[in-house]
Amino acid sequence: MDPTTYARHELLDALQRDPYPLYAHARQTDGLTFVPELDAWLVARDADVREVLLRPEDFSSAQALRPDVIPSAAALGVLAGGFGPRPTVVSTDGAAHRRHRAPINSGLSAARVAALAPYATEVATALVDGFADDGRTELMSSYARKLPGAVIGRLIGLDPADVPAAVHGGHRAEQLLFRPMSEDEQRAAAEDVVALQHLLDRYARDRRAHPRDDLCSTMAAALAPDTGLGPGTREPTPDQRSELVANLQNFLIAGHLTTTALIGTALYHLLRRRDQWELLRARPDLIPGAVEEAVRFDTAVQGFRRTTTRPVVLAGTELPAGTTLFVAYGSANRDEARHEDADVFDITRPPTPTRHVGFGHGAHGCPGSQLARVQLRLTLELFVRRFPGLRLSDDREVVMRPTLIHRSPEELHLTW
Repeated sequence: MDPTTYARHELLDALQRDPYPLYAHARQTDGLTFVPELDAWLVARDADVREVLLRPEDFSSAQALRPDVIPSAAALGVLAGGFGPRPTVVSTDGAAHRRHRAPINSGLSAARVAALAPYATEVATALVDGFADDGRTELMSSYARKLPGAVIGRLIGLDPADVPAAVHGGHRAEQLLFRPMSEDEQRAAAEDVVALQHLLDRYARDRRAHPRDDLCSTMAAALAPDTGLGPGTREPTPDQRSELVANLQNFLIAGHLTTTALIGTALYHLLRRRDQWELLRARPDLIPGAVEEAVRFDTAVQGFRRTTTRPVVLAGTELPAGTTLFVAYGSANRDEARHEDADVFDITRPPTPTRHVGFGHGAHGCPGSQLARVQLRLTLELFVRRFPGLRLSDDREVVMRPTLIHRSPEELHLTW
């Protein structure tokens, strides 16, 4: 890596580990703030964030997940053995977005989420039962990464034996596009991503031929409709297969990494503010409010990019067509104009009609928000009951991952 690129990544890491000082400065500055590390104009105020999210015709999602790192030629060569990128629910607008979102909405209906809750509780309880007897655990590896993976795997319809590989592939896809790595590391990550894609392709083709009551079958029917005389009478086209794999991969990654991050940050802030943990112990009825405050205070998905489709003026700043914005949900959720004492973590915070934008806003609001809430709520219920004396380990500093996509602790060492 050349010195200039290395220096840029160092600056980007520092910003991503703690973006809140930059957000606060941007909210107090007239107009928008250009951030070189993001190569984008920062949309920091709550009102401006909501305006952008409600105007998809002016602010396109096509580059919502533009990578921070361009894979090396060697990694791209490996990726050529998989399935090429295709638009997904995150990177489309209008009719295309509605087409991609419809099967996800169906798969995440209130009835389906409710039906998953007992399974999620069973998995969570088994994970906690498996904690070591020495009264210590590293939460991210022992629990926070495992529960959401198992739940999203069940929802998609994966065999439990395939879930660890699928979750690993999802992590590697995020690393490949958002973390600087050596060429050998990139190549290895690309191999894991291609393995995930072929795994998902096998499931998609099987469910198209033999539908079941799972999200993979729903997505296969919606995105690769059979043109033959009956289910599975014709093979999906290469384009259909690529679109299915891209959307299943996107859903898998969003479904487990976001909830993993949310579980980690929620417990971190509850235990860092000891009074909040003690209050939750005394009043479990505050758990729903604690869930919302955790989402607001340290938002898992800090923001997405948008691109202007025409010349526009936002917050007094003139933006030509093709301008990149970083729409910071995490900043909007700390905006004093919307939330009183916004920099204070307070699980007794009264709900407001518009609440936070921790799960997005408008057409691109997170379709899995209720499933994420269910998993965090049952986690807090379980941990308050089983580990009333839970604490952060005194000998371990908590360091946040350098990312604005799934913000969470690198590790979270707990004792009880």
